[in-house]
Amino acid sequence: MSSVKRLVYAVIHFLREQSQMDTFTPDEQESLEVAIQCLETVFKINLEDTHLAPPQHLIEMFTNSFHKNDMLPLSDSLPEDVEKADQLKDEGNNHMKEENYGAAVDCYSRAIKLDPNNAVYYCNRAAAQSKLNNYSEAIKDCERAIAIDPKYSKAYGRMGLALTSVNKYEEAVTSYQKALDLDPENDSYKSNLKIAEQKLRDMSSPTGTGLSFDMASLINNPAFISMAASLMQNPQVQQLMSGMMSNAIGGPAAGVGGLSDLSSLIHAGQQFAQQIQQQNPELIEQLRNHVRSRSFSGSTEEHS
Repeated sequence: MSSVKRLVYAVIHFLREQSQMDTFTPDEQESLEVAIQCLETVFKINLEDTHLAPPQHLIEMFTNSFHKNDMLPLSDSLPEDVEKADQLKDEGNNHMKEENYGAAVDCYSRAIKLDPNNAVYYCNRAAAQSKLNNYSEAIKDCERAIAIDPKYSKAYGRMGLALTSVNKYEEAVTSYQKALDLDPENDSYKSNLKIAEQKLRDMSSPTGTGLSFDMASLINNPAFISMAASLMQNPQVQQLMSGMMSNAIGGPAAGVGGLSDLSSLIHAGQQFAQQIQQQNPELIEQLRNHVRSRSFSGSTEEHS
């Protein structure tokens, strides 16, 4: 009965607020007052019983419940649909192993349509979305998975990875901590938590930029090597490099000053980088993501 009284108290409080609004006519306000008196009489409570007040306003409770139910489509999947969805999940997992992430997203999406209340399908699609750099979609899928299964540690872990990728380190730390609460022995969560915490400290530091640069990773990156090779094949750059080498051997008197050549080389490099950005932005983004991915683990995780 206590829960019922708390609910009725919340309704009475809501009706009292509504009755005092100018949007209702005097007759309507009187009707609301009658409704309040009826509820108070039947359930033997009134607004002075503040110990019955719920922690949230009735509107807030309704809104939160509405959003949760809207996120989770309630449906009873047929047995054959559940079986087909599981097959699609396996197909998606195979595509992930083959690094065919777009096909994996398609398989997981089809599985979700057949069995929309399976947290694994959302979590696996989140992993595929992250591989495609669709981090906002990955975060949404992780949230859906968690709404279905609040104790699904892998969903928190994958959400941490996606949040880290968009530099939301504070939220990533919270996700990893929750993942570790559910799976305390997971070394990947421990490692990624430390990295997110360090990045958060770097962002908070007065001298920190929030950026870390791994030169070894950059040099070994195929995309960077290809860009560097293309740069060295540029005639303007070759001419500048030749002039700099001549100056190094013959001294300043042998040609144009070294600082001038270096400035020209930097300028040429900037022009070349802008050209690559315009003609092949995917290559630039691939390089950035490669360097970023080396800063946290999770690329070899198993899929459910």
